[in-house]
Amino acid sequence: MQREFDFTDADFERIRALIRKRAGISLTARKRDLVYSRIARRLRVLGLSRFSDYLDYLQNHNLEAQDFINALTTNLTAFFREEHHFVHLAQRFEALQASQAQDKGRIQIWSAACSTGEEAYSLAMTAVESFGSWTPPVSILATDVDTNVLEHAKRGVYGMERIERLDEARVKTFFLKGRGARAGSVKVRPELQALISFRSLNLLAPQWPMRGGFEAIFCRNVMIYFDKPTQYQILSKLHPQLNERGLLYAGHSESFNHATDLFRSIGKTMFAPVRGTAKEN
Repeated sequence: MQREFDFTDADFERIRALIRKRAGISLTARKRDLVYSRIARRLRVLGLSRFSDYLDYLQNHNLEAQDFINALTTNLTAFFREEHHFVHLAQRFEALQASQAQDKGRIQIWSAACSTGEEAYSLAMTAVESFGSWTPPVSILATDVDTNVLEHAKRGVYGMERIERLDEARVKTFFLKGRGARAGSVKVRPELQALISFRSLNLLAPQWPMRGGFEAIFCRNVMIYFDKPTQYQILSKLHPQLNERGLLYAGHSESFNHATDLFRSIGKTMFAPVRGTAKEN
């Protein structure tokens, strides 16, 4: 099949090496067509005709680096995806209220790969419902390496199809329907947005700005894009971010058998940190 742009094996290998270095993502040979379709969009924007020209451009223009990462980042998400995690978190909120543990300070939750925001807003909805208040003692940090999806998340505007699976009560409570030119879309209520801070973060960055103390970290369907050594590197940095009760929530296909010194499974892709490890010292 004739391609629009010249794309060689060497180009593909250079892209694989670059995205691994910059974002830790490991691309298999099966991702070649995906890489072509995603990066071809950048060639069109820049008026280039060959992938080799694009790679040379990328090397000489630092501002293109973020667009390169954004192009190859997969963002698949939904409100209350893997709903059992939110049910479990709601139970934990109830337990904290019963024990008055929340009086020690605000409960901190981290959505570590928030994509277009559905996960973070689902966390906020869970908090509002659990505490029966628009101002629960909960703060949510939502981060992602892709700056485009972060902007989407901050706006909190979604097509009606994105909320089709939500029950009617939640839709009425947490969303405002668009009118006129915005018909067919909904916007998350500002009270919900107020619970969330959106920040750009590369999980491979040498240092993270947060101080830890999280009650829960949702890092779901992220590790599947990294090889085992990179997964371990990230897990070793997530470990000290959790408080003494904290739990890590992972994706449905993720397991951490190679990091049993850091995390132990408590069932249904939920993990508790192993305490007394060298990582804490």
